[in-house]
Amino acid sequence: MVSDSTFRRFSVAPMLDWTDKHCRTFHRKLTHHAVLYTEMITTGAILFGKGDYLSFGEHEMPVALQLGGSDPTALAECAKRAAEHGYSEINLNVGCPSDRVQNGRFGACLMAEPQLVADCVAAMKAQVNIPVTVKTRIGIDEQDSYEFLTALIEASAKVGCDDFIIHARKAWLQGLSPKENREIPPLDYPRVYQLKKDYPELHISINGGVKTLDDSLHHLQHIDGVMVGREAYSNPFMLSQVDELIYGEQAFSQTRHQVVRSMYDYFEQQMSAGANFWHIARHMLGIFQGQPGARGFRRHLSENGHKREADLSVMEKALSFVPEQ
Repeated sequence: MVSDSTFRRFSVAPMLDWTDKHCRTFHRKLTHHAVLYTEMITTGAILFGKGDYLSFGEHEMPVALQLGGSDPTALAECAKRAAEHGYSEINLNVGCPSDRVQNGRFGACLMAEPQLVADCVAAMKAQVNIPVTVKTRIGIDEQDSYEFLTALIEASAKVGCDDFIIHARKAWLQGLSPKENREIPPLDYPRVYQLKKDYPELHISINGGVKTLDDSLHHLQHIDGVMVGREAYSNPFMLSQVDELIYGEQAFSQTRHQVVRSMYDYFEQQMSAGANFWHIARHMLGIFQGQPGARGFRRHLSENGHKREADLSVMEKALSFVPEQ
């Protein structure tokens, strides 16, 4: 296991509808050390929903749970259950700008209530011995001063939170879709760097617009960790260099074809338990990004993977469109 000093130097962001257990299993084939996050899971789903929203496999570790909520008591109970399940970290979402999240009084709108965020963090920390972290934007709407951001940071730091992930854009709570909120507000990396200078005792990670490991290494000259989202999903083979370039481990030696086939046992196990082939395969569409034959691979998988009878023969046929290296 990586030492505490380098824990979460690199992580894959929580992404709704994307970073489920199938996605995390695939990503773990490519990196041993990157911290993988769940999709945001609401306290209501965990406490009152049907099914086990906290389940994950040992092979996915280290895994962090991202919680959505604003009731300290509910968050504390969910954090306790998550720790009992074996999660490596509990993360509070203070960054999602969607209307649905705002209606539940959590996500980015919580930036306007730093004391409530601190109360939530304190309640969770009282129940668990694993890290409790906060993922936030740099501001919301017209409240986007550096002082607005530090008020949130200081309130949570006072109750013992020493680990923050900063999406280096503000969020517009009205007028922009969640997708637009990931693209339109300008990135402000220097503000996140300044946060680390002013609060050197805190672990500060940066998120937003990071597309390459060279970008990551540049950020790591200024802050403690980098979180990559959409690029890690659309171009997952980038993760194969994380252990070597970010953590100083041995270089990854498998080809893309070998990585895909290393998932076959998992496909068979999950499908025998009732999982749908496409629900697993969809996360693998980008594995050949930039390679000859990638389009044929994606097309065959997309056109045939969702069919009821789809099985590993569909994946093998898709692989045939890409020359083995």
